[in-house]
Amino acid sequence: MAFPEDVLTEDEHVVLHLRPHWKALIRPVAVLVLAIAAVVVGLVFLPSGGGGSITLAVIGGLAVLAVLVLGVWPYIVWRTTHYLFTNERVVLQHGVFSRERRDIPLSRVNDHSMNQQFVGRLLGYGTLTIESAGERGQSVLPDVPKVDRVQTKLYELVEAFHDKHSLGDGELREILAERDNKSGL
Repeated sequence: MAFPEDVLTEDEHVVLHLRPHWKALIRPVAVLVLAIAAVVVGLVFLPSGGGGSITLAVIGGLAVLAVLVLGVWPYIVWRTTHYLFTNERVVLQHGVFSRERRDIPLSRVNDHSMNQQFVGRLLGYGTLTIESAGERGQSVLPDVPKVDRVQTKLYELVEAFHDKHSLGDGELREILAERDNKSGL
């Protein structure tokens, strides 16, 4: 499910739109493959008719249930989890039936760090922690793909936001000089 563009402000644009790393889909795919294999094995080795048909129906029903619970549901959760980085904020959204969204304005980002375990380094994912000023403090984003690049991009976004919304020394001197000229000092 695509992230709705209508949540963005007029001057806001998406810099990065991520979902959790693809490793979240390993188990659903494995469950699907095993379920298909179990049904095929049942078709090949169980006798047709009578008890074989009942056993095959039970295997098929369990396979469908396993695919739905352990395959389809994790996929839907993965598809509805969004890590969105814009030029103004970080938006974290997840939820299938109900939705939870957290906006972290770049002006409130105090610190950010990343952590990668050995397997995460091999597969290219890690955990990004964003600390912000406010009631909720830290936001932990697990399984962020290319977390080192994402952390660098977040740093660049925060710095660009602060540069855009703050006065440099030269601009401040010009404003003070203009004020002094108007007041006759």
